[in-house]
Amino acid sequence: MDQQQIMACGDELFEAMLQRHTLRPFTERFSDISIEDAYHISLRMVERRVEAGEKIIGKKIGVTSKAVQNMLNVHQPDFGYLTDKMAYNQGEEMPISERLIQPRAEGEIAFILKKDLMGPGVTNADVLAATECVMPCFEIVDSRIENWQIKIQDTVADNASCGLFVLGDSAVDPRKVDLATCGMVVEKNGAILSTGAGAAALGSPVNCVAWLANTLGSFGIGLKAGEVILSGSLVPLEPVQAGDFMSVSIGGIGRASVRFV
Repeated sequence: MDQQQIMACGDELFEAMLQRHTLRPFTERFSDISIEDAYHISLRMVERRVEAGEKIIGKKIGVTSKAVQNMLNVHQPDFGYLTDKMAYNQGEEMPISERLIQPRAEGEIAFILKKDLMGPGVTNADVLAATECVMPCFEIVDSRIENWQIKIQDTVADNASCGLFVLGDSAVDPRKVDLATCGMVVEKNGAILSTGAGAAALGSPVNCVAWLANTLGSFGIGLKAGEVILSGSLVPLEPVQAGDFMSVSIGGIGRASVRFV
């Protein structure tokens, strides 16, 4: 793809997000689109968000678990940028009917960094040393691509299908919990919906953050102190709508809940 096409696609995604409508998959429209092209499209989309007044507060890793990979038929991780406009507090109602198009909720573990991480060469020990705390989290992903008919280039271009997220009200030292074996239980409207464990995300959420630091490092981008890093879902994605209430409990870490309006 040439630079003009990349810029136009990024602008198209930004407008689709604002107007809440979907687009035909880029992989159907551009036979030559590469993953690198897609990352440049996502950077343009994020640039438009920043120009509109949003502030980057972190990054996310997507498509880390087999459950999500099989659901989306996308078989490698991706990453995107988080902004302040995506973040909601525990107990705050989340206006998905006003903000999102085709939302799906996923439970995961968020890392809050106290030191910068710059790849390549970042190890799991480096990740733990750089982490202030881990927190329970709901990420509500959304796709600007029609009917979630995405290939890896489509979701990468769409800022890793970022939507909104909410952090729980508990924070734990990551060295005091086994992040590979900790269990997760997700409930929807009072009924248990799914269960998972830390190992569902590339063997451990710590592996995910190391992967992200090393992948971004190849683009000259680092993870920064103070940033929120969403490490990827441990359970299948769940479609949600206004009126739903969801909660996630993670052994040794705590609970997060969200009501959708």
